[in-house]
Amino acid sequence: MDNISPETVTSDRRRFLRGSALIAATLVGGVVQARTRTASSIAPSSIPSSFGPIRQVDAGVLDIGYVEIGPASGTPVLLFHGWPYAIDAFAEVAPLLAARGYRVIVPHLRGHGTTLFRSEATPRNAQQAALAADGIALMDALRIPKAVVAGFDWGARTADIMAALWPERCTALVSVSGYLIGSQAANAKPLPPAAELQWWYQFYFATERGKAGYAANTNAFNKQIWQLASPKWAFDDAAFDRSAAVFDNPDHVEIVIHNYRWRLGLADGERQYDALEAKLANAPAISIPAITMEGDANGAPHPKPEQYRAKFTGPYAHRLITGGIGHNLPQEAPAAFAQAVLDVAKFAR
Repeated sequence: MDNISPETVTSDRRRFLRGSALIAATLVGGVVQARTRTASSIAPSSIPSSFGPIRQVDAGVLDIGYVEIGPASGTPVLLFHGWPYAIDAFAEVAPLLAARGYRVIVPHLRGHGTTLFRSEATPRNAQQAALAADGIALMDALRIPKAVVAGFDWGARTADIMAALWPERCTALVSVSGYLIGSQAANAKPLPPAAELQWWYQFYFATERGKAGYAANTNAFNKQIWQLASPKWAFDDAAFDRSAAVFDNPDHVEIVIHNYRWRLGLADGERQYDALEAKLANAPAISIPAITMEGDANGAPHPKPEQYRAKFTGPYAHRLITGGIGHNLPQEAPAAFAQAVLDVAKFAR
């Protein structure tokens, strides 16, 4: 389609699901076998049944765990989750896209699930450029020249950076909460009190008490974030527990703490990313086709669409997803997220 509409979308997914369910069921049963290892260290109950086995591939500094669904010849789509979430966020999105012929790849971010550092000597670094470089390394490892990139929270920032710094590798972009590229210099500027209050956990993590508290109460802490970020999402304990399995990663606490301390300039990054961070500090525009999305009940800190509209210079649309949709938009409104991926891919043709 030439124009993306409507701009405001309800979370009702019945019509989309009817057209895809039968094909998706077939594709789920025939997941493409990658030339990679199958992970054996993750609890089977934590893997969504729609995904099939977790696979492993050496990619840059990481041994990345990921799932793949859909035909190997399909247009690649990389879906990136955020914190404190998991690949489960795309358990319904991925089959919908596979049913339309896309090759869908959903990796565990560093510090999550079966994604592990290949060397004990590698710093447990979670600065924004490092996570985006992981995405490019994964594409290189899987021999994917170009892909649609999409995500939310940390995953949206990762996809944004990939699109901004490596547009030749990114066909199109779907980003929940829009343009999330930042810099330590920008983050040094104080915000109004109400905005600072929303970032309470960032300041908690800046302390050693916060690090110890997160390590001791990881699941309880993260469940509280789910509740605050998606106040109208009636998820059950089983849904949270499936995602919480990925927090049982030896580097999880270090990665989460470093991410937020780095943002405030309280922790160093790695010198190898200095040139990339210098580019990101200038807030580069994103020129590839893009759709940004927001839930109407997002309780997490997020910018208003008008604040970032000018950063998208290619074909673009913004979608407000109604119906009490919070921060974890792909899991709360999977049909709307999948439709955005399908639509933005058409923009790139």
